[in-house]
Amino acid sequence: MEHVDVAVIGGGQSGLAAAHSLLCEGLRPVVLEASDAAAKSWPRYDDSLPLFTPARYRSLPGMPFPGDRDRHPHRPPGHRRTARRRRLRVGARRRRRAGGAGRGAASGTFGHPHRPALVGLDGFTGTVLHAAEYRRPKPFAGRRVVVVGAGNSAVQIAAELSAVARVTLASRAPVTFARQKIAERGLHFWLRRAGLDVVPLGGLLRRPPTQLVIDGGRYRAALAQGAPDRRPVFTGIDGAKVCWTDGSREEADAIVLATGYRPDLPYLAGLDGALDAAGRPRHRVGASAAVPGSAFVGPEWQRSLSSNSLRGVGRDVDRIARHVAAHLRGR
Repeated sequence: MEHVDVAVIGGGQSGLAAAHSLLCEGLRPVVLEASDAAAKSWPRYDDSLPLFTPARYRSLPGMPFPGDRDRHPHRPPGHRRTARRRRLRVGARRRRRAGGAGRGAASGTFGHPHRPALVGLDGFTGTVLHAAEYRRPKPFAGRRVVVVGAGNSAVQIAAELSAVARVTLASRAPVTFARQKIAERGLHFWLRRAGLDVVPLGGLLRRPPTQLVIDGGRYRAALAQGAPDRRPVFTGIDGAKVCWTDGSREEADAIVLATGYRPDLPYLAGLDGALDAAGRPRHRVGASAAVPGSAFVGPEWQRSLSSNSLRGVGRDVDRIARHVAAHLRGR
């Protein structure tokens, strides 16, 4: 056991931003990271992933994203370099037990891909993978593929696969699009200008609203042309066959689950009241509702629409750092 000022659990975007803010409060954080490097989730994205937010809104606090600020980068090596530079300023260690008076959980969700309980999925004789495991379309060339989901990742993967395979996008509701640019300005400019990006609605929402697909026109056109086609999610799977809602059945070679992620906080399961029955953190605008001195950074709708994005984390962490510092000074 080792005493530290603050243990920040997770070395991704939220953990690095939290460590920076804690340093600014005069504390000495130690970042505990399960992998062998900071920001290790970035290389696990698919090769052609386009970020839906311009570079100017993807900076860590105190470290701008490199290059043209108005571009939409692909799977970004820039944040890995930024993370390595920032790692030199903060003690970063492999995740382990630490005896500290303050604790911050910023371990993200990419370690816990959500696999919905779809009827017959466990018995499917083809290939099943989550979007977290998808890298490139080439292995699916000439095959029949069903992509499940209606968010940004689902639409992007389905459209990309349609160039080499016959693809259906299966979702419980139609895809809802948001224009990437309005009056020559990016969507995120207008969200910030209108204040919608920062309105503190997180504590008022019982469940997050439906995710919009940010699109410059490419994905809407692809769906309109039937590449991919969109259908209601299937009613079940029988061996290699997918059973559609119209009663038809057809063989599929692969199913890609672009069905999101869930909080990845198993190390808090032993702390009474820290998590709810679904494993989600119990908090009030980030501060733990059950464990004094503990806080969360980066949960979806922690405080606002942008809380689990880089642009939002940079705004939320200062408040969390002040909360942790006040706890340590008052104990």
